[in-house]
Amino acid sequence: MPRAIISPSVLASDFGHLNAECKRMIKNGAEWLHMDVMDGHFVPNITMGAPILSCVSKGVPGIFMDCHMMVAHPERVCWVNDIADAGGSLYCFHLEATSEPLLLIDAIHERNMKAGVAISPDTPSTAITDEVADAADMLLVMTVYPGRGGQRFLDRCVPKVSELRARFPHKDIEVDGGVGPKTIGPCADAGSNVIVAGTAIFGAEKPEEVIALLKSTVETAQAKAAGRS
Repeated sequence: MPRAIISPSVLASDFGHLNAECKRMIKNGAEWLHMDVMDGHFVPNITMGAPILSCVSKGVPGIFMDCHMMVAHPERVCWVNDIADAGGSLYCFHLEATSEPLLLIDAIHERNMKAGVAISPDTPSTAITDEVADAADMLLVMTVYPGRGGQRFLDRCVPKVSELRARFPHKDIEVDGGVGPKTIGPCADAGSNVIVAGTAIFGAEKPEEVIALLKSTVETAQAKAAGRS
């Protein structure tokens, strides 16, 4: 099983102190920072783009930016190159937004970024073909509808994590949306190892304890799964 990774969602941070917020998360145990890039087309909201990511990359040396591309036409060269030039570490695009996922994955890898493939709540796990999953570095199951933070966790999406874990036992599988101490259990039991949480971490009085709890829950679930195999 791949190792447990916690990726706090910067969308829930204080954007007025973005670099400080990212440093705070790393200090408190986060390995990745989840950066939601929204273009106002694939989703109605607009958030951060390459210029902001570039500032974060320069201000927080060594940061692993897990870039969730909620954009139309993510295969456009300008998107891939701009995110890579800004210091993006992982470029995760929505399967619903492109007709050429394999070519896009190749383009992402050519720019020395990891490639992620995301599916929205109404997209079945079977939409991710074996060929696409094998080429990608990570699979993301959305547990809310993409486009805004603070939504309620959709437990009906969790079986998709189980289905993908059964098909791809060694692949990083991420969950994003409404995840926190009260909802991490089903995600971990289903086989997710990369956990995105926003308000649950950034809004916590002791974020280090929340990060540690999320990570230990995943590791405990992995140990139980290993014992059954």
